[in-house]
Amino acid sequence: MSGNRNTGYVRPLDLRDGRVEMSHGSGGRAMAQLVRELFLAAFDNDILRQMNDQAIFTLPPGRVVMTTDSYVVSPLFFPGGDIGCMSVHGTINDLAMSGARPAYLAASFVLEEGFALAELKRVVDSMARAALLAGVPVVTGDTKVVERGKGDGVFITTTGVGVVADGIDISGANARPGDSILLSGTIGDHGIAVMSKREDLGFRTAIESDTAALHELVAAMVAAVPGIHAMRDPTRGGLGTTLNEIAAQSGVGMMIEEASIPVAPQVEAACEFLGFDPLYVANEGKLVAICRQQDAGRLLAAMRAHPLGAAAAVIGEVRQDRNGFVQMKTRLGGQRIVDWLTGEQLPRIC
Repeated sequence: MSGNRNTGYVRPLDLRDGRVEMSHGSGGRAMAQLVRELFLAAFDNDILRQMNDQAIFTLPPGRVVMTTDSYVVSPLFFPGGDIGCMSVHGTINDLAMSGARPAYLAASFVLEEGFALAELKRVVDSMARAALLAGVPVVTGDTKVVERGKGDGVFITTTGVGVVADGIDISGANARPGDSILLSGTIGDHGIAVMSKREDLGFRTAIESDTAALHELVAAMVAAVPGIHAMRDPTRGGLGTTLNEIAAQSGVGMMIEEASIPVAPQVEAACEFLGFDPLYVANEGKLVAICRQQDAGRLLAAMRAHPLGAAAAVIGEVRQDRNGFVQMKTRLGGQRIVDWLTGEQLPRIC
């Protein structure tokens, strides 16, 4: 969090009515106070408490995995989540998609002058809860403040490190013809939840984001089928774009079954109303897994045994195709190409 050690505060932060000021990013006393009374109070752990500009830690044996991602979402708070927990879940999930066990997180905040400290505390507390529940602590970070009108309240960048055990080789380049494609649950929940809040759409049935940390689900999957070929969480661009990414990396084609892809009825209805295709709507708590066909039953059982994979399904297969096309058999019996997402269906989702 990069805060000065000088702690001669006059009064505590006003976390009810106070606002972010330029001095909170100056590197001086006000910044140190913000770091100690808000960030350290929320993320407190032995490593962070040392207040160094870096974190020193020991990792268990294995290959080190690292990822980083920036989070911008409008609105900051939406049904089922917010930018805080999403920034923890998203980075943990990017680590987990390699089969890694996430270990530590770093968090960087860009705050806009005038942003309410009460809302910042709400975001930070949500991050802290998500990290605590996941067992992946935030051990270092940074804070910057930009002038009013040059930000959007708060932007968050999280970096994560983890360890993948020897013998595990999960990559988007490993899909092979004949492999089965599995999906951990319903698609489109996150994107529609954000859009419903942003546009103040009142649906008869509540739609909540699926944001969640998937590393425990992945651990159960890897334990059941160590030879999983590929995994990816279909965030921006949704399932359709994710499948195209894997197909391009592996040099294969895919055929999926529309009838096998789980979509919650309220999400399907909302997509029809808004003119969206669920295949391209963002998710924050789902994953795609690709494995040998003979391992699919065992992997599916392991997924369904975990709460975050209860609605898992086999949705298709990998095929040999030098063009790398992802195709879908429709409910009506026809076929269509599932192409890359072009343009931006849902801006500022994650």
